[in-house]
Amino acid sequence: MIVAKKIPGVDGGILLESGALLGDEQIALLKNIGLSAAYVRLPVEMDLESEAARQAERHVRNFFIYVDPDHEALKSLFSIAVKRTAAAVTSGWEMPCESALRAKNVEHLSDEFIKDVGSAAQIVRHEVGLASFPDIYFKIREVLDNPKSSARDIADVVNTDVGFSAKLLKLVNSPFFGFTATVDSVSRAVSLVGAQEISTLALGISTINYFKNIPPELMDMRTFWRHSLRCAVFAKLIASKLKLPSERHFTAGLLHDVGRLVIFKNMAYASVEALLLARSDMVPLVEAENTVLDYNHADVGGVLLAEWGFPKALKDLISHHHAPEEAASRKEAAIIQLADIMANVAEISTGGFYALPGMTQEDWDLLELDAYFLSKLMDMHDAHFEEITAVLL
Repeated sequence: MIVAKKIPGVDGGILLESGALLGDEQIALLKNIGLSAAYVRLPVEMDLESEAARQAERHVRNFFIYVDPDHEALKSLFSIAVKRTAAAVTSGWEMPCESALRAKNVEHLSDEFIKDVGSAAQIVRHEVGLASFPDIYFKIREVLDNPKSSARDIADVVNTDVGFSAKLLKLVNSPFFGFTATVDSVSRAVSLVGAQEISTLALGISTINYFKNIPPELMDMRTFWRHSLRCAVFAKLIASKLKLPSERHFTAGLLHDVGRLVIFKNMAYASVEALLLARSDMVPLVEAENTVLDYNHADVGGVLLAEWGFPKALKDLISHHHAPEEAASRKEAAIIQLADIMANVAEISTGGFYALPGMTQEDWDLLELDAYFLSKLMDMHDAHFEEITAVLL
């Protein structure tokens, strides 16, 4: 059914516009607010594809409110998002209604720190004091720092952690990494991928297992890591296109939001407040965090990686993925920024809730990519994302 006359909301706004598709979710919502009747019409002569495209465009515009509508790349991504969302609707996916998209419920959770008192550095020190980072990476770094070490020495360290070595071999044997022959040992993986690259991948794989106690009402961890893996896949694909170290960018994409997890664990109520602000006002999460906390997840992530002794180049990409102009390598930080934006675009048609962060024209120009390439990039992501998720999650 289709809404024939717009339906007012309880706060005086518009709950559903005329022409909106009326599915089971929307009907249940109307019942919950006490509405007993509405004017509807049946889609007897409707071009369902055109209607799906129209509804998709209206839905997708919510996510592009914050960005420059004349930005070359973002215009292309808008078209991609509309096409993906329309296809999802045609396949039976129900878009969230306006009230669901802009939720305003507050979860009453306790914080380890009082808002306006706990700084990024303070909550990181508290987090690092609770538990240490898995030591497989530091064991690898110790071997790497020894100029006499060989690929066999690194392989011996990796093989001490059976779970990690199994994931590593599955990862490098995936079609995404593109090796023509099967990589049947860690020493072979080290020789093919490189010692530095293997140690970088060790960071990402180990970190997934570090954060285990995030309250489920704050964050579904599988959803969080799926977003992170999307970003990792896009980052590796973009870096490969630009002939830059793809494993480092894969790991930077995987860990780009790690600061959010530290904030979740230590500032639970403030985290929810930021999430709800982002949804109610349709602003990017990073801007909502700045408003609520006076710092954001990229700030926290940078401090955390410094405390854990991560390589400066990797820390730089993660710390500045929302502000590439502040990075030592602006171009490489812009790769992670674009990968994050594309991950958000990919999620619009699967139930994403948050507005896209912006990207300056200068940062886009640094990448020297054709806007038409973004569609191909999305297709490559779709071809590999689930296989990488199956390996690492």
